[in-house]
Amino acid sequence: MKQSKKERNAAQRQRQQALRDQARRESKPSRDDIARALLHWSIIGSAAKGQMETLLRVEDEIVARLVGQGFDEGKAYEVFDDLIERYTKRRWEFRRKVHLTPPVTS
Repeated sequence: MKQSKKERNAAQRQRQQALRDQARRESKPSRDDIARALLHWSIIGSAAKGQMETLLRVEDEIVARLVGQGFDEGKAYEVFDDLIERYTKRRWEFRRKVHLTPPVTS
């Protein structure tokens, strides 16, 4: 018998949750975790080396890709510029994932 859409979606949610739980147990980074770390590293590194022109070219390329996916260009620049400011001027540290921190044992 064919499953209803509601049943298929429920089964998919369970499979996805199981995959997320397994990744958490294994401390396995996701594609998004790697992308966030790479972006932080590239912004901090470019700023430290005085390569803001390079960083602005990277920003233009990333924004163009986001616009190609349907995001608003002005908002994309706004978010990216905010990240640059937070990482460089406000010394905003890379956000750690608290759930990955090993438990403290006494």
